[in-house]
Amino acid sequence: MTHSSYVPTPDDKFTFGLWTVGQTGRDPFGEPTRAALSAPYIAQKLGELGAYGINLHDNDLVPIDASAAERDRIVAEFKGALSDHGLVVPMATTNLFSDPAFKDGAFTSADARVRAYALQKTMRSMDLGHDLGAHTYVFWGGREGAEVDAGGKLLDAISWFRDSLNFLADYSEAQGYGYRFALEPKPNEPRGDIFFPTAGSMLGFIATLERSERFGVNPEFAHDTMAGLNFAHAVAQVIDAGKLFHIDLNDQKPGRFDQDLRFGSENIKTAFFLVKLLEDTGYAGPKHFDAHALRTEDEAGVWAFARGCMRTYLILREKARQFNADPEIQAALAAYRVEDQELSDLTRGFSPQKAEALRARTFDRAELGGRGPGLEHLDQLTVDLLLGTR
Repeated sequence: MTHSSYVPTPDDKFTFGLWTVGQTGRDPFGEPTRAALSAPYIAQKLGELGAYGINLHDNDLVPIDASAAERDRIVAEFKGALSDHGLVVPMATTNLFSDPAFKDGAFTSADARVRAYALQKTMRSMDLGHDLGAHTYVFWGGREGAEVDAGGKLLDAISWFRDSLNFLADYSEAQGYGYRFALEPKPNEPRGDIFFPTAGSMLGFIATLERSERFGVNPEFAHDTMAGLNFAHAVAQVIDAGKLFHIDLNDQKPGRFDQDLRFGSENIKTAFFLVKLLEDTGYAGPKHFDAHALRTEDEAGVWAFARGCMRTYLILREKARQFNADPEIQAALAAYRVEDQELSDLTRGFSPQKAEALRARTFDRAELGGRGPGLEHLDQLTVDLLLGTR
């Protein structure tokens, strides 16, 4: 692959949200720095760039106070743009965080009226997503958390959240929508603490749901990185559980606010090992760039940002193929792993006989502790590869 061929096509399954390329540069400390873009125009531009699809919250497309007639007009116009520019809507979700009604949670609010309204809003959003062809439905509980725990609702909140998701899974089934639901963890922001902050905690919660087979995880690069965690490790755990239903790609400086930076712009090694993991394991779902252009940018910068996200993924995909084919790297990997078929058989699957054989075995602790696995060499080979010297 040459540099000129890092150009995406719909086969790459790259997606953006209306809220990502449509972000106007507004932040908690400043007003917008660029004009809002219409949904049909975003579809046109993303189609020209080679994207596969567009994802959306309900109110990204239809204003929360729109009339039924206005909703129908907006949706019809958007469908036309999708068709004209060869895009699909693989995923939909609900905005349960912007409206003041959700200031203390949606599905986990201590106010039963808010929980009921959240269900109503989500059902209507699921209707819209199905109408647009979405098969995956994401739940990001941005307001499902707390700043203080004096309200004493922790166990109740888990129960309310479970009840809500069970209800919505049954609604999907009753309507014939066939959604797969992806739950998105995040440690904090906008709440001081968000419930189910990591992929592991979300996997544990999913096991308690009535239709747990319909639920998976939507991990996001920035969310783990904010907390100083290794995103590739989190995704590996989700893949191991068979629960990678969707994925959000972006970048982030550790310990900062949720920056949603261009994919690969900060943590290039982690991004590389993530792409390699996705490619090596055959992940075939959408690769969603949940990020936005810097506030400094005009509209041209927005499309440079979108091109950059896709281009970086394609470059790293090619680097992963080079890694897998590089003789020196593969030799270093082979040397790193010490294979012993007898011991592998003894340690895989318990039996009293295996336990007795292991108890009787003699190991040379000094030899085990003295061996250097060669990780410095292997890591430098990776750095050389990423810096273009291999």
